[in-house]
Amino acid sequence: MDWAQLIPIIMALIAAIGIPVALSRRKKGGQGKLEELHQHLQDIGIKAIPVDEKQAPGQAKKKRSLGERSEGSMTIQRMNIDSISVISVSSQYGVNYYLDYEVHSGSMPRKEASKKTKMTRKKSPPIWGKTVAVEWHGDSYLAQRLNLDYQLKHRLEQAAPEELKGGISIHPEPKHGYTRIRTDYQLLTRDLFEAIDTIAKHVKSGS
Repeated sequence: MDWAQLIPIIMALIAAIGIPVALSRRKKGGQGKLEELHQHLQDIGIKAIPVDEKQAPGQAKKKRSLGERSEGSMTIQRMNIDSISVISVSSQYGVNYYLDYEVHSGSMPRKEASKKTKMTRKKSPPIWGKTVAVEWHGDSYLAQRLNLDYQLKHRLEQAAPEELKGGISIHPEPKHGYTRIRTDYQLLTRDLFEAIDTIAKHVKSGS
């Protein structure tokens, strides 16, 4: 048997060994991030209660894209944010983690609100400069409310460059009765967490 015949066999063995290892690392990584997030929220005075993923509100109905899954959820007490899920997305480049801050509407949101809304940042100088302004684009009603909240805009503009580096996007899920506010996985300061909660308040008021 020559090398040309051995190569496919070797590649198959590597895949057979590597895939379970990668999945195991993903599982451990996701659980670790969920525990880390829960401890951080406790440290900054946010009451968060981990919930059984199978019993989390709406989990069975939530549509996940290919390679995406929830690593766990927790409910948030006495805030506009109802729950937070740690989301992992795997690709050929590895695994990335995100946070979905979930706002449950309980009923069908207004028809014209079912459009993704995203925050953009203006920097000076461009690309590597400091954020000098933020602006929301997408759903006209929600974007207008967010753009007119100058206290919220000031909080987001004052965020350090490494904070909210992946931005903020708002994804209505009207068929399932909730909206998710997505960011990269980051341990936010209390002030920035309250900024996300303010966004959740605007989402609820537009439902």
